[in-house]
Amino acid sequence: MLPGIALFTFFLWVPLLQSVRMSFYRTVNIELVEFVGLQNYISIFGRQEFQQALRNTFVYTGWSLLIGFLVPIFLALVIGETLRGRGFFRTAAYLPNILPGLAAMILFSRFFSAEPTGVINIIMSWIDRGPFTFLTETNMVIPIIVLVSTWRGAGATALIYMAGLAGINPELYEAATIDGAGIFRRIRHITIPAIFNLGSTLLILQIIAVFQIMYEPMVLTAGGPDNASLSLMLYMWNLAFSGVMDMGRASAVAVITALILLCFTALYSFVNKRRTEWE
Repeated sequence: MLPGIALFTFFLWVPLLQSVRMSFYRTVNIELVEFVGLQNYISIFGRQEFQQALRNTFVYTGWSLLIGFLVPIFLALVIGETLRGRGFFRTAAYLPNILPGLAAMILFSRFFSAEPTGVINIIMSWIDRGPFTFLTETNMVIPIIVLVSTWRGAGATALIYMAGLAGINPELYEAATIDGAGIFRRIRHITIPAIFNLGSTLLILQIIAVFQIMYEPMVLTAGGPDNASLSLMLYMWNLAFSGVMDMGRASAVAVITALILLCFTALYSFVNKRRTEWE
């Protein structure tokens, strides 16, 4: 196990601990200049951009739970109930995940472009509508980004759910069908309880992933309009690499994000443990 532990330590724990250390220093590029204690954290919490990014990240998470969490379950259930062409639909659902993330965002930036050459505006011009400026509307930009991310990643998650569905004893469905249970009752009383534990695990993993969303708003909107799509990770990147090169404050944002995710994970572990005890 030593080679794996060594690589794990070098590539994960050393950078992590170095980021925590750097968050307590004033830096010039990556050089530690002066120990400032909690001053970087105090400065970050007082900045309007950080407050906006924090709110936006929670909004991303909320929309992701409404859209991104339910769509893979729906896909898995529909494909699982399909009698013909199941392999084709599984492949079709997974295909968007093969496309590199940046390429997918560039593709959709042209799709939602406010220019007359944007795909949606071209289509809407056929019925004398538009042009529409989806990515410049503050109340629409985050749902659109979540929708695009869901389009790309839902297929892979749906395959995980389908693997869980494959482990359900088919005799349960046969018995339910003989007793007159329709598709919705079979899903409610057999399918959902069988994949509940899997779904709860994927839920916390999705929250962790969405909290680290960065390149989607970076490519589609650059955090705009008026910071309406700015995320914590994008704000951290801006501090670290966009002009100011303030690694100390960027590390502070990273540590704050990690602490929030630790709280979510601890809450999930507590609820899951209590639920197991009740059962």
